[in-house]
Order: sequence, then structure tokens, then C-alpha cells
Amino acid sequence: MKKLFLGLVFTSLAFISYSQTLFTYGNHSVGVNEFLNAYNKNKTATADSAAALRNYLDLYIKFKLKVQAAKDIQLDTLPSLQADLQNFRSQIEDSYLNDEGEVNKLVDEAFQRSQKDIHVVYYFIRSADSAKAKNVAKEVAEKLKSNQADQNALALQTTDVKIEKGDAGFITVFSLPYDFENIVYRLKPRQISVPYHSKNGWYIFKDLNERPAVGKITVAQILFAVPQGDDSQKEKTKKLADSVYNALRNGSDFSTLAKQFSDDRTTFMNGGLIPEFGTAKYDSVFEDHAFALKEDGEISKPFETKFGYHILKRISARPVPSTKSDASFLYNLKLQVLNDNRIQTAKEKFVEEILPKIGYKKNNVNQHDLWQVTDSALMNNKNVTIGNVNESTTLFSYNNHAKVTVHDWIDYAKNSNKIVPQKMHESYAKIFPAFVDASSVANYASRLEHFDPAFKAQIDEFEDGNMLFEIMQTKVWNKASADTSGLRNYYNEHKEKYFWNSSAEAVIFSCSDKNAADNAIKQLKRGKTWKEIVNEDASHIQADSGRFELGQIPVVDRTNFTDGLITMPVINKNDGTAVFSKILKVYPQHQPRNFDDARGLVINDYQNYLEEKWVDQLKKKYPVKVNEKVFQSLLKNN
Repeated sequence: MKKLFLGLVFTSLAFISYSQTLFTYGNHSVGVNEFLNAYNKNKTATADSAAALRNYLDLYIKFKLKVQAAKDIQLDTLPSLQADLQNFRSQIEDSYLNDEGEVNKLVDEAFQRSQKDIHVVYYFIRSADSAKAKNVAKEVAEKLKSNQADQNALALQTTDVKIEKGDAGFITVFSLPYDFENIVYRLKPRQISVPYHSKNGWYIFKDLNERPAVGKITVAQILFAVPQGDDSQKEKTKKLADSVYNALRNGSDFSTLAKQFSDDRTTFMNGGLIPEFGTAKYDSVFEDHAFALKEDGEISKPFETKFGYHILKRISARPVPSTKSDASFLYNLKLQVLNDNRIQTAKEKFVEEILPKIGYKKNNVNQHDLWQVTDSALMNNKNVTIGNVNESTTLFSYNNHAKVTVHDWIDYAKNSNKIVPQKMHESYAKIFPAFVDASSVANYASRLEHFDPAFKAQIDEFEDGNMLFEIMQTKVWNKASADTSGLRNYYNEHKEKYFWNSSAEAVIFSCSDKNAADNAIKQLKRGKTWKEIVNEDASHIQADSGRFELGQIPVVDRTNFTDGLITMPVINKNDGTAVFSKILKVYPQHQPRNFDDARGLVINDYQNYLEEKWVDQLKKKYPVKVNEKVFQSLLKNN
């Protein structure tokens, strides 16, 4: 209930400006921009915009009064609310710790690259002698660029330098490491890249050919496995695959044959269904045949891969959107960008931008002494002083008086997996900039509300919503539910409000499937009671008896309700469950409800009554004054 309630409360307030005051309550004021932000986020289509704006103003005033009441009794200091706020803060702060402009550039780049697939061939040159490997890589690239045969390029291999050629098949965005992807997507068809030096050797890439992006596809398969090198079994397996294919052409059920013949142990019991996939997920031959299927339900001829023979059936396909109008596609693309190593470029730009804001100031510390102090801590677990450096020495500071010490650096180094024991000082030098970045981002994150108005607004909104929920629980919801005498008095004073529409005493049966429902109906017609039926098959049938308005009773179509009627089962399309009813007695409309029958309605009305009384009290405590001149200007512009 709490999540639902919070979701309904004035979502996503943005940057608040108090340039014009719309209304005051007590000593507090609300500006035009704050109100409009809330209104525009929550408004619904209406023919009378003036009435909608006036109604929302009334709602927003009540919202602010209730939140202020919660603040006055310091509900924001409750440990449970503070924990909720901290959890929410942790969930959203990462999205504010990147350079949004750079992130958007990366998303745009990924979108453009998602529009085509590239067939990539690569050459990998490696050697213990890095100079030799570099020279051979240059020669290989020259021969390939001059359109010499692969054999001429591969012939440059020596005992010292190894050359490997590989076919990556078709790739798309995110298929390769970002450095490789950048090289490949900058090539033209048939073009050769310059040699690229990686950690393990030199790579040369070739754009063999391109195609429009094929998107993603869902298929089912029947796999006829053939052990590699077993030629005697291969021919028998091919004949079996052909036989099954002919049976499929003649109308046999694919799912049934997959369960009977497929050697894919992970999918055969599911009718051969393979989870949706895109380019560069599986063997290129397999993918080529899958994406060659043009219609849902189309079945491929048997084809061979290194795993054996396959028959595929297309279930569905999702093309890549050609425009940016698909919000869901762009959202998922952004998630992939944020979880890919390419985001590092945006993070680096972000750190550059925040250092002046947080007042980063580096202390003059002798690096050689710092590395020796680090050695002692990591290797001997001892805190020593070298020169003027020990674990208490400040390395750098920020403009909120926060300091980062050698002790903080040592903790970071201890938890790093990038320190090479044989090259300790070289490792320190490589990871120290990352330590500075991480420390600076942490300092900025601790003060996000100060630096980012949108973040502050989101935090304030969540905190206000949490307090509102808490105070409504105390002042209205729990109070109304627990006040039995108050509820009964309210019912007695408003009996004329509580009556039945056309209704019936009925038993509503919830069944695991249609077969269970049909069986229960047969037993009812044979004279069994509903309790006997449920007791005999409680795992498949549940029942609820009571008086229901006819509109609450599930039916297949318009139904003439009569005493003794058993309705037809209503089948849930999502899970196959079935619901039907046995009508015991039908009642005409407008019969009075007794207190027990009306209790739920009475509680709701009594809550509204208590809330209205409470709001009246709040208005006396925090007198509300609306600037009608400003409000009239809003009416003209909305």
C-alpha cells in the first residue's frame, strides 16, 4: 500500500523557483514554478482546464499542510523513514554521477551503430618480442590493404611471431569491446584497419561486408547432435533430420517432435524454445539460418553446424527501430551504455567538471615516501613514517573541510586487484589517479543536494511523500479503522448512504484451470455442497461465499442472474485459471446494508470525514492565503 500511495503523490517535482509566490501557509510559501511542476506532472486531459487547475491547487495546499504538520512533529527523524530515504538516495544517486551530455552522446552513437551489422574478420599477431610483433603487424596490414591473398599475409608468420586469422561473423553494437567496436564501425566495407595494440598483441580488423541490423529473434530448434569426427553417425543423423523435416512439412507439431527427437537438453522439454537473441550470440551459421526465416511459423530445412544438424522454427522477431521514437528501446540502450566500459569516457569528463565545484586541493606529498609507507602497510601491516609522510598525512582536501589521508589511500590500495607484486610502485602510480577520482566523486555525491537541484527535488519529493504516508497512517487511516464506536456512530448518522445495488448471495469458485472448474460444476449439479468440493480438491479449487453486487460476479457475457444459477467459467488468458459462481439467492436493488455489510464503505467515508476535520485544524494553525492575481495569470496561460 505504501509504494502505491507514494506513487500517487505529486511525482517528480523538478527545480523549485520562488520568483512568484502563489500561496502562503503560515510562515511558509509556495512559488508558481513549484506548483506548475507538480501540476504538469500529474494533470490529466480535461475540457475545463480552469476547474482542473483550481481543484489541483486545493489538493496541493492540503498536501503542503499535511507535510508541514509531519515536519513539525519531526517525523523525518524516525529511524525507519531515515533508512527509507537513505535507500532511495543510494538507488538514484548513480544516475546523477555522470556527465549527462557525454552519456547522451554515447547513447546517440550506440543508436547509430545499432542500425547496421558488420561481418568482421580479424588478424591477431603476437610474439614475446613486442618490436617484432609490431613490425610484422605493419607488414600484414600493408599486404591486406594491397589486396594480396590471405596466404601472403599469413605467410609472414615465423617461429617468433604467430599470426591467427578469425571470423567473428556479424557483430552489432555492444558485441565487441568498445575499443574494437570503435575501430570496426569506422571502417568502410572491405576496408582494413591499421594495427591496434592490445594487452596481448596486435589486431587488424576487416569489414568484410555490412547489412541492415536484423534485430532480435525468438526461435525453437530441434537439434540432432553429431559427435565431432564421427562420420559414420553423421549420415544416419542427416537422414533422421530429413525425415523429421518432412513430417513437419506434412503438418506434424514442432513442439512434440522437439520433445521426441531434440538433443538440446536445455530446450527439448520446452518444445525447443530458445530465449530471444540477437547478432553475435551464437554460431554464425546458426544465426544466418535463424535470421533468414522471414515469417513467424516458418521452418528451416535441416542445416549443419559443428554441433550437428538443426531445424529451426521462427516464433517471433523484433526489428531494430529506425527512429528514436521508441522510448523503451532508447531506455534499454542507455542502460547498456551505463553498464558498458564505454561509460568511462563520461565518468572522466564528469570528474573534470566536479573538481572545481568541490574545491579539490592537492597537498604536496613526496611520492617516493608515500610509496614506501604504502609498501610497509601492505606487506608488513605496519604504520611507519618516511620523511614527513605517515598514515595521518593529508593527501588532498575539499571545500567542505573534508580531508583524504594516506590511511584512506592504503585502504583503497589493499582492496585493489590491480597491484602487481613484482611492480608495486608502478602499480601504485597507475591506480592513484583512480583513487583521486573515486574520492572526489564520493565527496560530490555526499553533497549532491547542494550541487544538483533536480536531485534535491527528487529527494525532497520522496521525503515529503514518506512523511505524508506516515502522518496519514496516524491521523486518518489507522485511527478510522480502530475507532469502532466512531464508525458505528457515523454509520447510524448516514444509513441512507449505504444500500445494495442489485446483488446476490453467491459462492465464487477460483480453479487452477478449466478442467478443474468443469469438474466442480459437474459435482455441484450432482448435489455436492461447495464445502465438500473444496475439501476434496483444495489444491485446485478455492471458494468464497458471501453477498456480492452483481457487477462483482465474474461472467463471460451479460447474464440473467436467477436463484440456483451456475455461471460459465471465465478463463484468465494469462495463466489459464478459471472462475465461476453458484448463485444462491438474488436480491433487488436499493436494499439497505447493515453495518457489517457496509463496514468497508463506512471506513472509507469515515477516513474522509476525519481527514477533512484535520485539514480544517491545519488551516487554522497555518492560515492559507492564495495570491489570486498570480493564480488568475496561471489560468490565462494554461
